[in-house]
Amino acid sequence: MQNWKLTLAYDGTAYHGWQVQPGLLTIQGELQAALERVLGESPLPQGSGRTDAGVHALGQVASFALAAPIPPENLHRALNRTLPAAVRVIEAQWVSSEFHARHSALAKTYDYRIFRGNLCLPFLAPYVHACRWELDLDSLHQAAEQVVGEHDFVSLAASDPDQSLRGEEDPDLDSGAESEPRSTIRTIFSSHWKEEPGELLVYRVRGNGFLHHMVRNLVGTMLEIARGQFPAGSMPRILDARSRSAAGPTAPARGLFLHSVEYPEDALL
Repeated sequence: MQNWKLTLAYDGTAYHGWQVQPGLLTIQGELQAALERVLGESPLPQGSGRTDAGVHALGQVASFALAAPIPPENLHRALNRTLPAAVRVIEAQWVSSEFHARHSALAKTYDYRIFRGNLCLPFLAPYVHACRWELDLDSLHQAAEQVVGEHDFVSLAASDPDQSLRGEEDPDLDSGAESEPRSTIRTIFSSHWKEEPGELLVYRVRGNGFLHHMVRNLVGTMLEIARGQFPAGSMPRILDARSRSAAGPTAPARGLFLHSVEYPEDALL
């Protein structure tokens, strides 16, 4: 059996997220079906994390084992011929038998895209959150800076405690017995907003892990600060409250992109 790593990009608009679900269209299900059509094998690809319904990816990573002795370039080409146009394999490669798309990950980066213009064209609308409020960009940048470092992010996790510990796109976050409490502490390595052409405002955050809805709740809360619904500089207070009710709303899924996943070099050999 050869262990494989695929890097994927997909438009999540029509999909019910990454994880395979009975009777629903999912990215994991599409990839598993494509492998069976191409090779007659149907391993369940393990993703670096679970993107929610409507969330997109520029660099999702999946791993699985295959018995077929197919060269990487052939698998790459064959999968893209049979996968729907909304799902593309960017790269296919052999990796160490110890490599696992989720367990081996060191860091993940997410982008969230805001459209600030008056008219959002139809071909852009599925990939941005159209925001027409006046925003204080200084407060927005300050809020992004205040989440850098190690913090307890329970205030910015999903309201459902079972779901919040699943991870923003992570099915299970910590090893250990199911009865042991799982940590809501995460480390954010970088967090910033950038204005881009086309009246876009893009948030990029890189960290060692994310709770379920954490990125979208970060964005929703920062937008509330920037539009004056919360006082400027209130992000530390929101984190210290350790309560979902202290933070802002969850931003829509359509603006969120899994940008990239990082791994140690030895896991890729």
